[in-house]
Amino acid sequence: MHFDYVIYKITFPNGKIYVGKDVGGIGHALNYFGSWSNALVAQDFTKEQLSDFTLRKEILFESNDKDEISKKEGEFILALRSNEAAIGYNQTHRRRTHQPES
Repeated sequence: MHFDYVIYKITFPNGKIYVGKDVGGIGHALNYFGSWSNALVAQDFTKEQLSDFTLRKEILFESNDKDEISKKEGEFILALRSNEAAIGYNQTHRRRTHQPES
């Protein structure tokens, strides 16, 4: 049994989340955990905490259509607010905090 292409959610020990997609190969690879920023995550933990680190990975959506997965990824990021620094580690779909001057 295997998954088609997927949207997944990673939950870190501090409760923050990362939403990603896996559209590689012929479908989801069980050992794929995304392209989140190691530096961004590591700054939230001590070295001791990082030495015993558990992640939870949940499949949120599955499709055989890569375009649908790409569209849904953004929808899940916004719906779960994983693009907000206090909630998650997604760096895409961030709200602008400074508007350019006219």
